[in-house]
Amino acid sequence: MRTTAFHLVTRKETPQDAEIISHQLMIRAGLIRKLGAGLYTWTPLGLRVLQKVENIIREEMNVAGALEMLMPAVQPKELWQETGRIEDFGGQLLAIRDRAERDYFFGPTHEEVITDFVRHEVNSYKQLPINFYQIQTKFRDEIRPRFGVMRSREFIMKDAYSFHLSQESLETTYQAMKQTYTNIINRIGLEFRCVLADSGAIGGSGSQEFHVIADSGEDAIMYSDTGEYAANLEKCEAVSLLSERATPQQALEKVHTPEQKSIDAVSQFLQVEATQTIKTLLVEGIDEPVALVVRGDHSLNEVKANNLTSVASPLRMLNDDEIKQLTGCDAGSIGVKDLNCHIIVDRTVANMSDFICGANETNYHFTGVNWERDASYHIVEDIRDAQVGDPSPDGLGTLQVARGIEVGHIFQLGSKYSEAMNAVVLNEQGKSQAMEMGCYGMGVTRMVAAAIEQNHDDKGIIWPANIAPFSVAILPMNYQKSERVKRAADELYKALTAAGIEVILDDRKVRPGFMMSDFELLGIPHQVIIGDRALDENNVEYRSRVNMETTKVSRDIIEAHLKEKVQA
Repeated sequence: MRTTAFHLVTRKETPQDAEIISHQLMIRAGLIRKLGAGLYTWTPLGLRVLQKVENIIREEMNVAGALEMLMPAVQPKELWQETGRIEDFGGQLLAIRDRAERDYFFGPTHEEVITDFVRHEVNSYKQLPINFYQIQTKFRDEIRPRFGVMRSREFIMKDAYSFHLSQESLETTYQAMKQTYTNIINRIGLEFRCVLADSGAIGGSGSQEFHVIADSGEDAIMYSDTGEYAANLEKCEAVSLLSERATPQQALEKVHTPEQKSIDAVSQFLQVEATQTIKTLLVEGIDEPVALVVRGDHSLNEVKANNLTSVASPLRMLNDDEIKQLTGCDAGSIGVKDLNCHIIVDRTVANMSDFICGANETNYHFTGVNWERDASYHIVEDIRDAQVGDPSPDGLGTLQVARGIEVGHIFQLGSKYSEAMNAVVLNEQGKSQAMEMGCYGMGVTRMVAAAIEQNHDDKGIIWPANIAPFSVAILPMNYQKSERVKRAADELYKALTAAGIEVILDDRKVRPGFMMSDFELLGIPHQVIIGDRALDENNVEYRSRVNMETTKVSRDIIEAHLKEKVQA
């Protein structure tokens, strides 16, 4: 491809609304252009990258035995009413009404559509297991679309859905999809981690996320420094930091703590560490208010709390009036002694002794509090955020943290959708049975942004070789003025093109400095600089975008040199 025959428009200025580096560089390099809030046009340059990601995904899914199909982006509202998921997605659903006043949604995901397809197409266990996938445009009406295509409203996703007669069969395909996702991200060339995850609005019994490691990642990933354990923060198991409860040493005492409303303030006032205190949070319960208790220096994990059977969903903290009515005090003085509600304590809290808590009287706290002697709880649960330095749940090493960008999520859905939509088959005994389902999503557009977040420098993008828009850039100095430079560039361009290498030749009438900075921004992996001085010695200059090292290479072997580099 010659630049004069291609649409290549770069920008020097960073857009004011671009908060993260991938958004900045995708705009500056001309990969995308904003149409509206969370809506982007992919340019010919950007589409080359996007299609390469799609092709890798498609090839690996096909190898895994999944069958590609294409479902409508617009879905009848009735399907969503069957599963009762409208409230789960809420405002993210883009509602559409046609001329006949029929209601539709622009699909944010396709569980209902694929289940409807399968319930009409599959009727016998002999047709199972089967795994369908598509690469399709989705729309989720984000309240605040941001970060470019990382959190846009319209995006491209690869979503797959498998159907099974048994849980064992589902588990087999689930593990196969886990390996397939690993293969995909490895081929793209990204560092990543597969982590335990919460299933969220999709539902199901178990799920794992695939995170590309990047400092700008929105998700905190906890992982063992010596073992294989990894989970996102909302799912990471937090073990007890105390192996057993120590024998009480202190007497219970009520102390005046005027205007000390936070853990830090109380700790400083009483001259103790926050680890000696507990924090009691009151939330709405199913039948009655629930107290969730964590150590003073720990944070409540709201996802874990939301999943508790006695806690109302979505999680809601009691307001000041409700707290006052239940305890008789303000929020800064809540404690567990004589607290009249269901009490759930974290694992570490259950093993604490001689601790400090609110006295359920404004401006007063208890010191020397001990379980059984002074207070009691109903149940012990894992309800806190794990922290760096905690023991790893698998018993191997301690937890560390990294930032990650979620690019894939796999779920074991079970029979949630098949039962709701009566997707059944006749089993081996001739009886009707709801199918077990798996769901496997991968963000195609997001993968491109994640690759840039992980691979860039202060000059621009550094594309992983397998998804670069072009493999080689030929950068001739004074192409329009020097006949021999033009001839050398054209000859190399023809030779590489004939060899099947994707090459772009910059034949624009631009200054050498502008050309070089443009291609530093574009991030083409292999660059050949052709100039009169080098040609005097029968050489050209080769430069790798990864390390920016420039070496002289003889014209006689440059073609072979590039083939070796591209195929490496």
